[in-house]
Amino acid sequence: MSPFISVVVPTYRRPALLIKCLDALINQSYPANRYEIIVVSDGPDPETFDAVNTFRTDKPVTIHILALPEKRGPAAARNLGWRSSQAALIVFTDDDCLPHPQWIRAFSDVYRITGKRMMAMTGRTIVPRSTPPTDYEQNIANLERAEFITANCAITRNALQTINGLDEAFTMAWREDSDLQFKLMKRGIRIYPVVNACVTHPVRKVSWGRCLKEEKKGMFDALLLKKHPEFCRMKINVRPPWHYYAMILFFVLAWSGLISQNIPMLYFSCCVWLAMVMLFAWKRLQNTAHTPAHIAEMIFTSAWIPFLSVYWHLYGSIRFRSFCV
Repeated sequence: MSPFISVVVPTYRRPALLIKCLDALINQSYPANRYEIIVVSDGPDPETFDAVNTFRTDKPVTIHILALPEKRGPAAARNLGWRSSQAALIVFTDDDCLPHPQWIRAFSDVYRITGKRMMAMTGRTIVPRSTPPTDYEQNIANLERAEFITANCAITRNALQTINGLDEAFTMAWREDSDLQFKLMKRGIRIYPVVNACVTHPVRKVSWGRCLKEEKKGMFDALLLKKHPEFCRMKINVRPPWHYYAMILFFVLAWSGLISQNIPMLYFSCCVWLAMVMLFAWKRLQNTAHTPAHIAEMIFTSAWIPFLSVYWHLYGSIRFRSFCV
């Protein structure tokens, strides 16, 4: 008999996306009575509860809806989901992902063949993007090359219990999947790649300059570095790149020249800083859209990203007591 599987989907105030995900999950090639779907809202969310409770399907798939008492991040939502589940194998995806019809079966086949009670699996993620893409789409497309992401993975209950699930100190959707991967590796729990376990991750439309808000997530680089310094050295560069510091330095020198009325310093520092901003923007525009709005966005955000990146990494270094600047 096919093993019983629990699918955990964290969400928060995105009912339209969630319904599309549920549509994909109930149309799996896997026997409908052999898996359950557990939706976990990251905090009170009546609209999402209404959307799930009114969701109708003729498939015998059980759909549960849970909620955290307050917003605590997707890691905490996933923990509530798998700890409330009934299965020996837990499969994770996100509310903005569309699992392909063979997704659950692909994970189940590997789980059944290996017969291991302590194992994990990682699937394949496809990110559709425009031609040419925007810079934001290019960044999301990095998911296609990621070794392990919680948007598309499966872990046995025994393995999750052994590592105590996800670390809820990661209160945003950033680095919690890398932390989970590294904890599995430290315990010697093998992670199997399953290329047939595929999800599509559409890129949502975002507001102009959205990448500036994304820099806040950088604070959690310090926490990951604190917990797994050896894996960070091998796999992830968690510190801001050197040219961010150079851009900040010349910006400060320009202001120093202005305040001290040192005109040569002012002109030289301004020219170098502007040149570095334009070079940064030019690199981000390589193989991306060249519409006037996108070009303007790249120039504007390229001037601000170094400051925000260093600030949030410094903030994380202080908060988590880990030097990550």
